[in-house]
Amino acid sequence: MQIRPFQEADRAAVIQLWQDCGLTVPWNDPNKDIDRKCQVGADLFLVGETNGKLIASVMGGYEGHRGWVNYLAVDPNHQGQGHAKQLMHTLEQKLITLGCPKINLQVRSTNTRVMAFYDALGYQVDAAVSLGKRLISDQP
Repeated sequence: MQIRPFQEADRAAVIQLWQDCGLTVPWNDPNKDIDRKCQVGADLFLVGETNGKLIASVMGGYEGHRGWVNYLAVDPNHQGQGHAKQLMHTLEQKLITLGCPKINLQVRSTNTRVMAFYDALGYQVDAAVSLGKRLISDQP
């Protein structure tokens, strides 16, 4: 798999990938999420291609204190081949280069398969509670 930064021409394929992987939810408009990411730290929005077909994505972030991982996705027909691990390694290296000391990510507690994936990469459950507050509603 070749990894490169997201390009605008990838938009439809990325959104389809996220839908195929069950990552889209009604309260997050994927087009708006892409627009927002392209305005802030776009170089950490990566996609993976095999034979010219987009099969993977990860949206990383770094605000100077912690790195974040969102929208890690691999096409279901290409899962289990190490692509997600390769994307995470590439993102981690980019964050290290920026001086990022730690990465945070969120996984739905019911998604035990993904929890096991991150555990195998050395990620651990932090002794913290994730809090959130919606500032902008993307719902119509």
